[in-house]
Amino acid sequence: MTYSDGTSDEVYGYDIPLDAVDTDFQLAILGTKGTWYDHTVSVRNAEPKTEDAAAETAAVPADGSYTCAVTLEGGSGRATVESPAALTVADGTMTAVIVWSSSNYDYMLIDGEKYLPTNTEGNSTFEIPVAALDTALAVTADTVAMSTPHEIDYTLTFDSATLTPAE
Repeated sequence: MTYSDGTSDEVYGYDIPLDAVDTDFQLAILGTKGTWYDHTVSVRNAEPKTEDAAAETAAVPADGSYTCAVTLEGGSGRATVESPAALTVADGTMTAVIVWSSSNYDYMLIDGEKYLPTNTEGNSTFEIPVAALDTALAVTADTVAMSTPHEIDYTLTFDSATLTPAE
């Protein structure tokens, strides 16, 4: 796989039978050192629905700075992100500042785009795009906390009910 910044990684693909689309299921993956990792996985329909696209556009808050509760799912359950997160809306586009509970994350992947930390000290901090509130955002975060780097899949969900203008 080649990323937009020109870097590339070798990736592996597997055929996994599904009972249904848009339904979570459990999957265990064997790590390189013989450790099993449990994951909750779901496959979403990639075809956009015109009604949903219009609703998402309507659900974007007015331009400005906000805070919004964010929940993190996936991984081993040890990592967390600060909540509420800072959320900025500019020209109808939302971005969030995600601060991890660890300084060991060296990049995040969202929709095939690689994002690097915005800081060099303290817990890893990233500015990432948010497509929609109240919708699980699939992200992959690479951690160097183990003996070798590991990409870990997570989902972030931004709760619109907690959206508050920043002071």
